[in-house]
Amino acid sequence: MNAIQTEAWNSIQGKLKAFIFKFTRDKEVAADLAQDIFLKVHAKVDQLRDSDKLVGWIYQVARHTITDYYRSKSKKIDLQEIDWESEQAPLSDCVSNCLSDMLITLPAKYREALELTELKNLSQIELANALNISYSGAKSRVQRARQMLKEKMETSYNIQLDRYGNVLVCENRTLCGCE
Repeated sequence: MNAIQTEAWNSIQGKLKAFIFKFTRDKEVAADLAQDIFLKVHAKVDQLRDSDKLVGWIYQVARHTITDYYRSKSKKIDLQEIDWESEQAPLSDCVSNCLSDMLITLPAKYREALELTELKNLSQIELANALNISYSGAKSRVQRARQMLKEKMETSYNIQLDRYGNVLVCENRTLCGCE
Protein backbone atom coordinates (compact mmCIF):
# COMPACT_ATOMS: atom_id res chain seq x y z
CA MET A 1 0.00 0.00 0.00
CA ASN A 2 1.24 3.44 -0.80
CA ALA A 3 0.80 6.50 1.41
CA ILE A 4 -2.48 7.58 -0.24
CA GLN A 5 -3.97 4.11 0.20
CA THR A 6 -2.79 3.88 3.82
CA GLU A 7 -4.34 7.28 4.54
CA ALA A 8 -7.61 6.21 2.89
CA TRP A 9 -7.65 3.02 4.95
CA ASN A 10 -7.01 4.88 8.20
CA SER A 11 -9.75 7.42 7.42
CA ILE A 12 -12.46 4.82 6.72
CA GLN A 13 -11.46 2.17 9.25
CA GLY A 14 -13.86 3.44 11.94
CA LYS A 15 -16.72 3.83 9.44
CA LEU A 16 -15.99 0.37 8.07
CA LYS A 17 -16.19 -1.21 11.54
CA ALA A 18 -19.51 0.59 12.10
CA PHE A 19 -20.72 -0.68 8.71
CA ILE A 20 -19.77 -4.25 9.63
CA PHE A 21 -21.29 -3.89 13.11
CA LYS A 22 -24.67 -3.05 11.49
CA PHE A 23 -24.70 -6.58 10.06
CA THR A 24 -23.02 -8.57 12.83
CA ARG A 25 -24.13 -6.79 16.03
CA ASP A 26 -20.89 -7.98 17.63
CA LYS A 27 -17.92 -5.60 18.10
CA GLU A 28 -15.35 -8.39 18.26
CA VAL A 29 -16.62 -9.99 15.07
CA ALA A 30 -16.70 -6.57 13.41
CA ALA A 31 -13.07 -5.95 14.41
CA ASP A 32 -12.04 -9.41 13.17
CA LEU A 33 -13.80 -8.94 9.86
CA ALA A 34 -12.28 -5.46 9.46
CA GLN A 35 -8.85 -7.04 9.93
CA ASP A 36 -9.69 -9.73 7.34
CA ILE A 37 -10.82 -7.01 4.95
CA PHE A 38 -7.59 -5.09 5.54
CA LEU A 39 -5.57 -8.19 4.66
CA LYS A 40 -7.62 -8.82 1.52
CA VAL A 41 -7.33 -5.20 0.45
CA HIS A 42 -3.60 -5.17 1.13
CA ALA A 43 -3.08 -8.37 -0.88
CA LYS A 44 -5.09 -7.20 -3.90
CA VAL A 45 -4.71 -3.40 -3.90
CA ASP A 46 -2.25 -3.54 -6.81
CA GLN A 47 -5.06 -4.93 -8.99
CA LEU A 48 -7.16 -1.78 -8.49
CA ARG A 49 -6.95 0.23 -11.70
CA ASP A 50 -8.59 3.46 -10.55
CA SER A 51 -7.41 4.67 -7.13
CA ASP A 52 -10.41 7.03 -6.98
CA LYS A 53 -12.60 3.97 -6.49
CA LEU A 54 -10.58 2.62 -3.54
CA VAL A 55 -13.20 3.36 -0.87
CA GLY A 56 -16.04 1.83 -2.90
CA TRP A 57 -13.89 -1.21 -3.60
CA ILE A 58 -13.09 -1.62 0.11
CA TYR A 59 -16.81 -1.58 0.93
CA GLN A 60 -17.43 -4.15 -1.82
CA VAL A 61 -14.76 -6.38 -0.25
CA ALA A 62 -16.47 -5.78 3.10
CA ARG A 63 -19.87 -6.89 1.77
CA HIS A 64 -18.36 -10.07 0.34
CA THR A 65 -16.47 -10.77 3.57
CA ILE A 66 -19.65 -10.35 5.64
CA THR A 67 -21.49 -12.71 3.29
CA ASP A 68 -18.68 -15.26 3.54
CA TYR A 69 -18.74 -14.96 7.35
CA TYR A 70 -22.44 -15.82 7.50
CA ARG A 71 -22.08 -18.64 4.98
CA SER A 72 -19.31 -20.26 6.99
CA LYS A 73 -21.21 -19.72 10.22
CA SER A 74 -24.32 -21.43 8.86
CA LYS A 75 -22.32 -24.51 7.79
CA LYS A 76 -20.75 -25.11 11.19
CA ILE A 77 -22.48 -27.75 13.26
CA ASP A 78 -21.25 -28.65 16.72
CA LEU A 79 -21.54 -32.44 16.71
CA GLN A 80 -21.55 -32.54 20.50
CA GLU A 81 -24.76 -30.49 20.58
CA ILE A 82 -26.65 -33.13 18.58
CA ASP A 83 -28.63 -35.56 20.71
CA TRP A 84 -27.90 -38.74 18.78
CA GLU A 85 -29.86 -40.99 21.16
CA SER A 86 -33.16 -39.17 20.67
CA GLU A 87 -32.86 -39.25 16.88
CA GLN A 88 -35.52 -41.56 15.56
CA ALA A 89 -35.35 -43.47 12.33
CA PRO A 90 -37.63 -41.94 9.69
CA LEU A 91 -39.49 -45.24 9.41
CA SER A 92 -40.23 -47.38 12.42
CA ASP A 93 -39.25 -51.04 12.55
CA CYS A 94 -42.89 -51.89 12.06
CA VAL A 95 -43.07 -49.91 8.82
CA SER A 96 -39.82 -51.49 7.62
CA ASN A 97 -41.27 -54.94 8.30
CA CYS A 98 -44.51 -54.07 6.54
CA LEU A 99 -42.57 -52.67 3.60
CA SER A 100 -40.73 -56.00 3.34
CA ASP A 101 -44.09 -57.79 3.52
CA MET A 102 -45.47 -55.59 0.74
CA LEU A 103 -42.42 -56.20 -1.43
CA ILE A 104 -43.21 -59.92 -1.35
CA THR A 105 -46.69 -59.26 -2.72
CA LEU A 106 -45.33 -57.71 -5.93
CA PRO A 107 -45.26 -59.87 -9.06
CA ALA A 108 -41.98 -61.82 -9.24
CA LYS A 109 -40.34 -59.85 -12.07
CA TYR A 110 -41.00 -56.53 -10.33
CA ARG A 111 -40.01 -57.80 -6.89
CA GLU A 112 -36.75 -59.14 -8.31
CA ALA A 113 -35.99 -55.84 -10.05
CA LEU A 114 -36.48 -53.88 -6.81
CA GLU A 115 -34.54 -56.35 -4.68
CA LEU A 116 -31.56 -56.25 -7.04
CA THR A 117 -31.48 -52.47 -7.45
CA GLU A 118 -32.55 -51.27 -4.01
CA LEU A 119 -31.35 -54.03 -1.69
CA LYS A 120 -28.33 -55.41 -3.57
CA ASN A 121 -27.36 -52.00 -5.01
CA LEU A 122 -27.11 -53.05 -8.63
CA SER A 123 -27.28 -50.26 -11.16
CA GLN A 124 -30.06 -50.46 -13.72
CA ILE A 125 -27.47 -51.31 -16.39
CA GLU A 126 -26.23 -54.20 -14.24
CA LEU A 127 -29.86 -55.24 -13.70
CA ALA A 128 -30.45 -55.28 -17.45
CA ASN A 129 -27.38 -57.51 -17.92
CA ALA A 130 -28.34 -59.82 -15.04
CA LEU A 131 -31.90 -60.30 -16.32
CA ASN A 132 -30.85 -60.32 -19.98
CA ILE A 133 -33.22 -57.48 -20.88
CA SER A 134 -32.68 -54.09 -22.47
CA TYR A 135 -31.58 -51.14 -20.38
CA SER A 136 -34.84 -49.28 -21.08
CA GLY A 137 -36.75 -52.42 -20.11
CA ALA A 138 -34.84 -52.59 -16.81
CA LYS A 139 -35.58 -48.91 -16.12
CA SER A 140 -39.27 -49.41 -16.83
CA ARG A 141 -39.44 -52.49 -14.65
CA VAL A 142 -37.84 -50.73 -11.69
CA GLN A 143 -40.08 -47.69 -12.09
CA ARG A 144 -43.23 -49.85 -12.32
CA ALA A 145 -42.14 -51.80 -9.24
CA ARG A 146 -41.55 -48.59 -7.31
CA GLN A 147 -44.95 -47.27 -8.38
CA MET A 148 -46.68 -50.50 -7.31
CA LEU A 149 -44.94 -50.45 -3.95
CA LYS A 150 -45.78 -46.75 -3.49
CA GLU A 151 -49.46 -47.43 -4.17
CA LYS A 152 -49.44 -50.28 -1.64
CA MET A 153 -47.76 -48.01 0.94
CA GLU A 154 -50.30 -45.24 0.33
CA THR A 155 -53.13 -47.73 0.75
CA SER A 156 -51.74 -49.06 4.03
CA TYR A 157 -50.30 -45.88 5.55
CA ASN A 158 -51.01 -42.21 5.99
CA ILE A 159 -47.59 -40.81 5.05
CA GLN A 160 -46.68 -37.14 5.24
CA LEU A 161 -43.34 -35.86 3.97
CA ASP A 162 -41.52 -32.58 4.40
CA ARG A 163 -40.32 -30.69 1.35
CA TYR A 164 -37.05 -32.65 1.40
CA GLY A 165 -38.75 -36.04 1.30
CA ASN A 166 -38.22 -36.89 4.98
CA VAL A 167 -41.05 -38.80 6.63
CA LEU A 168 -42.89 -36.68 9.20
CA VAL A 169 -45.90 -38.89 9.86
CA CYS A 170 -46.46 -42.53 9.08
CA GLU A 171 -49.62 -44.04 10.53
CA ASN A 172 -51.19 -47.42 9.77
CA ARG A 173 -54.45 -47.22 7.82
CA THR A 174 -54.97 -50.96 8.07
CA LEU A 175 -53.58 -53.63 10.33
CA CYS A 176 -50.39 -55.02 8.88
CA GLY A 177 -49.74 -57.76 11.45
CA CYS A 178 -47.24 -55.70 13.44
CA GLU A 179 -47.28 -55.77 17.18
